[in-house]
Amino acid sequence: MITVKVPLKNAEQVKNQLITKNLFNNKYKVLKKGSYLYIPVTSKQQVKETVPEAQFSSIQLPRIKQKPSIREALTKKLTHNELEQLKTAHDQIGSIAIIEVDPELSKREKQIANTLLKLNPSIKTVYKKAAAHEGKFRVQKLRYLAGERKSETEYKENNITIQLDVKTVYFSPRLGNERKRITKQVKKGEKVMVLFSGCGPYVCSIAKNSKASEVWGIEINPEASRYAFENTILNKLSNTRLFRGDVKKIVPKLKQKFDRILMPLPKTSESFLSSALTLAKKGTIIHFYSFQKQGEFKKAVNKIKKACKKAKKTSKILEIVKCGQHAPYIYRICVDFKIS
Repeated sequence: MITVKVPLKNAEQVKNQLITKNLFNNKYKVLKKGSYLYIPVTSKQQVKETVPEAQFSSIQLPRIKQKPSIREALTKKLTHNELEQLKTAHDQIGSIAIIEVDPELSKREKQIANTLLKLNPSIKTVYKKAAAHEGKFRVQKLRYLAGERKSETEYKENNITIQLDVKTVYFSPRLGNERKRITKQVKKGEKVMVLFSGCGPYVCSIAKNSKASEVWGIEINPEASRYAFENTILNKLSNTRLFRGDVKKIVPKLKQKFDRILMPLPKTSESFLSSALTLAKKGTIIHFYSFQKQGEFKKAVNKIKKACKKAKKTSKILEIVKCGQHAPYIYRICVDFKIS
């Protein structure tokens, strides 16, 4: 083990440098002793090149106890074939975990769920995906497996808190980085519209973390809309306006123009492009989400061009961003484009 000795006044800066260069050894604990911080690193030579003033120490730091993975924890409980079929990835929304279980492992699903509860104290409830997201409310059918019998939870990201019911509201924790990406783009004084705003993660993130003048949202799911309203209160936001109903029915009544429009409904967003464009003006930036196969992202661009031509508007593609994998070789993408 290699240890760097750093004065406390410089410790945060040096630690960040080491993390950025992948030189921080996360298998050991950082130790504060006197006026110094002792930091575990992976390479003496590379540290010298990155932090020339670094002092090395012979002090031995305590090793971090690594928790076994769910696969390791189940090694002696499942057969080899069952372990091959085990899906270890899961979504955690607050204290609720949602797992996938292959049909061949249905007799083992409660055992898998209880093992996950034991390994992760922050998880209190485990549900199983029983079907894909479906219906106009995009909710997912879930089946309770283990832990507390509850479906309402509180989730935190990007300096906001979101309350929701996982059984009645669509929400993906995997889009946290995407919500942060969009929020960072919002400029001072912008008026922002979020179509299909759900329980309010985009609305709350932008309203809380940017200097937007107003953030509006439209959501058809009554439960999601109710939670969105409650979440704006929970996050102490005063610059939001929320509407419950169908985008195609509400948009014509607004007679408003926006600086930025979000369309986070990949499956059917194409059919709402005309509605979004009626809210746009010259300079408006639209974030259009779509599911597309690898190598076919231009199909989304063609949909945008076609809709703009019909609306007698011109557009400029700013960026195409991958923001998650939907299925093998199929990605959720966001096309950022500007009305020119």
